[in-house]
Amino acid sequence: MPDDVWDLPPEQQRALRRAEDAGFRAPMLATLSKDHPPGAGWVFERKLDGVRVIATRERGQQPRLWSRNQKSMDASYPEIVEALDAAGPSRFVLDGEITAVDGTFSSLQARMHLTNPDRARATGVEVEAHLFDLLVLDDVDVTRLPQSTRHRILDAVVSFGAPLHRSPALEGDPNDLLEEACADGWEGLIAKRSDATYGVGARSRDWLKLKCVRDQEFVIGGWTDPSGSRRGLGALLVGYWASGQLRYAGKVGTGYDAATLTMLRDKLDALAADRTPFVDSVREPGQHWVHPELVCEVGFSEWTGDGRLRHPRYQGLREDKDPADVVREQ
Repeated sequence: MPDDVWDLPPEQQRALRRAEDAGFRAPMLATLSKDHPPGAGWVFERKLDGVRVIATRERGQQPRLWSRNQKSMDASYPEIVEALDAAGPSRFVLDGEITAVDGTFSSLQARMHLTNPDRARATGVEVEAHLFDLLVLDDVDVTRLPQSTRHRILDAVVSFGAPLHRSPALEGDPNDLLEEACADGWEGLIAKRSDATYGVGARSRDWLKLKCVRDQEFVIGGWTDPSGSRRGLGALLVGYWASGQLRYAGKVGTGYDAATLTMLRDKLDALAADRTPFVDSVREPGQHWVHPELVCEVGFSEWTGDGRLRHPRYQGLREDKDPADVVREQ
């Protein structure tokens, strides 16, 4: 470790705290925004199309990978565990995102649900981890340091190289950056205040999501019978939580291949329920209900005036998201 890692000004030295453990921390979350922040004091990162990961390691132990809702992902991405073992410090908590090398969330689906490392490798889907924050280093909790300082320390203590990448900070006019990101086919940008601390488990306006496309997670509350030659199901019936009630957002009938339809039907049959979980009236031919325990990501063009999704398309299951946290993004 470089000698100057802890060479910090007095006010930052006072912000350091002892880390009693190097285990899971709930990640800091960004707030969706249509208003671009001013350029001064902000940095921008690419919004990645993958799964959030909190990587941890206690001294003398193998690194661990945790989803946003604290599910183990070690077996799904064994090469990331191995890379962190070789390239990371002896004790850490890191924040980042795991993506497929081809950049698509659909490819990552082949590995997300696997619990056998050999089967995960055998899928042939190559993955990489993009690290963008540091929470614990050695015995020190650094979450109260400014983001710019945490980034400097992260760069100094991790030996980056495939499959570990440092999510690069982009500086410049936010309008120009977002225009370029959208033109390149990115999902969008994450804007972060350079002087912001890390709010464990908090959704903060110190981190903002600037999207090129419209998509978000929804809770699956039911499904409809297939028609014609389709097998498995016709459409998913999805919704979101508002004031303690599951509101209906619409049916999602496109975006599936045959294997996905079979996988979804198996999971839905295991969650069968006798009554609708939605507070709204849903009238769809051949409808069936499930306990609202599964989360999927859906792309769409817009919300209609009556609160339904227009042109929705299924993009994949999100086992890293807690159904109780799914709300309509504003």
